[in-house]
Amino acid sequence: MATSAHSPEVVHEGIPASPGIAIGPVHVIARGFSAPEVFEIDPREVAHEQERFRLAVEVTKKQLAELQQRLEHIAGDEHGDIFEAHIMMLEDPAVLDRVAAAIASRCQNAEYAFYAVMQTFLEGMRRIPDPYFRERTADIEDVSQRVLRNFQADSEPRQLGPEETHILIAYDLTPSDTAGMDRRHLLGFATEQGSVNSHTAILARAFGIPAVVGLSRSVIDVTTLSSAILDGYAGRLILHPSPATLAHYRQLHAEKEKIRNALESTRDAATETLDGHHLTVSANIELLEELELVTHSGAKGIGLYRTEFLLLNGSDIPSEAVQTEAYSRVTRALAPHRVIIRTLDAGGDKLQIEPLTEPEPNPFLGWRGIRVSLARPAMFREQLRAILRASAMGKVAVMFPLVSGLSEVERARELVRRCMDELDREGVPFDHQLPVGVMVEVPSAAVCADLLAPHVDFFSIGTNDLIQYTVAVDRVNPHVAELYRPTHPAVIRLIKHTIDAGNAHGIWTGICGEMAGDIRLTPLLIGLGAKELSVGPQRVARVGQAIRSLNLAECSAMATDVMGQTRSYDILNISLDIARRSYGYLLD
Repeated sequence: MATSAHSPEVVHEGIPASPGIAIGPVHVIARGFSAPEVFEIDPREVAHEQERFRLAVEVTKKQLAELQQRLEHIAGDEHGDIFEAHIMMLEDPAVLDRVAAAIASRCQNAEYAFYAVMQTFLEGMRRIPDPYFRERTADIEDVSQRVLRNFQADSEPRQLGPEETHILIAYDLTPSDTAGMDRRHLLGFATEQGSVNSHTAILARAFGIPAVVGLSRSVIDVTTLSSAILDGYAGRLILHPSPATLAHYRQLHAEKEKIRNALESTRDAATETLDGHHLTVSANIELLEELELVTHSGAKGIGLYRTEFLLLNGSDIPSEAVQTEAYSRVTRALAPHRVIIRTLDAGGDKLQIEPLTEPEPNPFLGWRGIRVSLARPAMFREQLRAILRASAMGKVAVMFPLVSGLSEVERARELVRRCMDELDREGVPFDHQLPVGVMVEVPSAAVCADLLAPHVDFFSIGTNDLIQYTVAVDRVNPHVAELYRPTHPAVIRLIKHTIDAGNAHGIWTGICGEMAGDIRLTPLLIGLGAKELSVGPQRVARVGQAIRSLNLAECSAMATDVMGQTRSYDILNISLDIARRSYGYLLD
């Protein structure tokens, strides 16, 4: 890790998105063209790296001049002007001098120094409200990428060294970026954009990766390989931490690890309240690589297997056979416990099933969830057949996302019945009593839960979407993030109504959204009557211990009390008061 002896400690404040402490070197990924390899150089190599940069620029200028001549010959002089502008940019002393200075001041290889300087220019232009300047960024990215390709490597590539683990700093990360990260080397991440309620933040919490969002200007101001501390509890990125700051965070990390180790010893204990009421604590997963985390966590099944990454991360949707093997692998790993597989939930802030001819004006209210599957019956049929075939390997259930009314449930169940008939004719074994449930995440589904209940075997409340649709707040929009309130009286009433409707028709209701893993709200959810809490693998032990510390009678009385409350803050504090008295040491 780069030393910070001559650099003052700098603290960037953001929004805590996933708890934890990370200490290590930072790696910065900006928007636009790809970052080259970065490594430190000896001060004696500075002149050599500066010469490598000069040669790369000269080669690029020569290429651009040749392209200009060819284009002018084909299309006329005026069309070659763009390459003339590109060449002028590479002759600009402001660029040349800054890169040379960056190589010397950073003591980093020429490619990365050039990349850092150009990305600083680009970020400045992207933030100018004038569309002309924003459009010019594509030209600069094109030239910059060409320069990077023209560097001549005259030595073996060097890695980060013994500290190849890092804290990732980015302008923004998509859910697929987060899901695809190499978590063996990732200590944590921070972004300029994003919300604590975004799918990316949710995945970070599921993976147990410390994360901070909303860090203004972090891409511009942070130098790769700088020493840093990422505080996912308070939402801070601390660059060049002082010895005293390092000591404080190492002690804090040790204290948190002590609690975590103590929780691990309880992971196989029954999740029953002090007065003997049992709840199931299951896990949410997205990747097959998470199975080891789940089995180690003590989770009693999978309450939400998100299938978007499996289906949409490649160039083509996997075949029925490939899907069957993936679902079967999860089922076998969790036996004898149940695995609930959610059918494809594309759209919103998740992966898209296919390119749209025009961007949706509001993706969260657009083509997503069960709507996509019903519109693509061939794809839906393949997934349902694969789920049914996997049910021969153990306990499997299926549930449909973003259901808004009974007609969608009836159409989806009819397709399940047809798939069962096909497999019967083919002699393929499956569970003929496969439980079918729906996610309650749209207010219309919650309001008419009594109409849906006779047609399904269970409800699973997806609180993330239920909150945003109920209070009309885009959960990934930082401008209205403060209005995204899980304990809004309307949200609590919808949850209660759904659970009561399920009980009246003899079906159970679970919670699989972020509220399930928030132990400030565990007393409230138990009191409302939830039968299952499905959480990220890293939170299973914590939620289980919270349940074992509570009394159902007290939680039920509290839930009755909050139904008469009018403010989100008051409802939160009533639940939090019980949590503090029962397991204050577990609260982050």
